[in-house]
This record gives sequence, structure tokens and C-alpha cells, in this order.
Amino acid sequence: MKNRIVEASILAVGLFLIGLFIYFSVVHITDSKRIVSVKGLAEREVLADVVTWPISFTQTGNDLPNLYDLTVNTNNVIIKFLTDNGIESSDISVSAPTVYDAYQNRYSEQKPPYRYEMTSVVTVSSNNIDKVRELINRQGELMRMGIAISSWGVNYEYTKLNDIKPDMIEEATENSRLAAQQFAKNSDSKVGKIQTASQGQFSISDRDDNSPNIKRVRVVTSVVYQLD
Repeated sequence: MKNRIVEASILAVGLFLIGLFIYFSVVHITDSKRIVSVKGLAEREVLADVVTWPISFTQTGNDLPNLYDLTVNTNNVIIKFLTDNGIESSDISVSAPTVYDAYQNRYSEQKPPYRYEMTSVVTVSSNNIDKVRELINRQGELMRMGIAISSWGVNYEYTKLNDIKPDMIEEATENSRLAAQQFAKNSDSKVGKIQTASQGQFSISDRDDNSPNIKRVRVVTSVVYQLD
């Protein structure tokens, strides 16, 4: 009789534990499904802090040494124009000139009047955005000096992304919570803790085609919240 009572007690405890395990498993499964996945956006408009301005020109001639001297003199004229108007010499670099020999073109039956074409590029890389933009608008003054320049590929960069990253991530996360709260309100729930979160890549683009010096910084975060 005593053994049967012990066996019954053990069986009862076992059934109780099994029931408890099933209960918590069901609750866990139910709770795990009560989630909402939302995205949060943060955007900023910032001013570029570095500008790169390549100034290219090409000269032709038949005497290569004289053509080289002419190219060097032209480089000096451009550099003087830049430094006289507020550009630091340390922000100016001159690439080695490239030479094209037209007589080496085997596909041409007729020789052109000039054998050599020499191209040189003077590059300005500066943090003084306003000054460089002013001189870009005044580059016609170099043309009045007889220098046929080609000002192509002006590039503006924003290099201080790390300074605004924390605030933008916080803003994007807060915006995701607002979206989750709206969803929770519609479903008669409350937003709980974050279950998972992933930060999207930051993107930097021109605000518009006419203002390349103004950049738009954008980030989207994906957050999964529990719902209570």
C-alpha cells in the first residue's frame, strides 16, 4: 500500500512537471509570435567639406622640348591665378604631363599638322569650399589669358560622417519605435523591448543636380519589437 502511494505521488509530480513544461512552451511560442518588424529612417542635409577641382589643358606642337617648356609655363600661370586668389599652395598639385604622338598612329594615312599633344592637369583639393566655387565661376579669366582649360570632374565630399552617425542612428531607432507604437495601438498592444535590430548602410548623395556641395545623408534601421 505504501509503495502504491509513493508511486502515485511520483506519477502526480511527473504529470505536473510535464504540464508545466507544456504550459511554458506554449506561452513562449505564443510570445515569440507577438512581434512587429519596422524600419526607421533618418536624414540630414550637410555641407561638403572637401572639394577636388582638376584643371586640364592640352597644347600641340612639333618640337617636344619647347612644348614641354610651354606646358610648364602654363601650369605656373594657373598656379599663380589660384594662389593670388586665396588658394593655399599646399592644396595644389600638378600631375606629370602626358604626351600623344600623332605620327605613331598607324591607322592614319595623313599626318596631322602637329605631331605632339601634351596634356597637363593642375588639381586643387581644398577644405575652402566657398573660395574654390568662386574661382570655378571665374575660370573664364584663364581663358582670357589664352589657356583653353577643361574643368571636368569637380568632386565634393563629406568626410565627417562619424561625427553625426550616433545621433542619426538614435533618431532612426526612435522613428522605428514610433512606427511600432502606431501598429501596437491599432492591434490593442503595447510595444515591448527590442528583440533584434540591424543598422542599414549610410548613403551620401547630392541633394540635387544644381547643388553638389550640399549632401543628403541617409540611414535606415530595421528593428523587431516585442508586443505585450
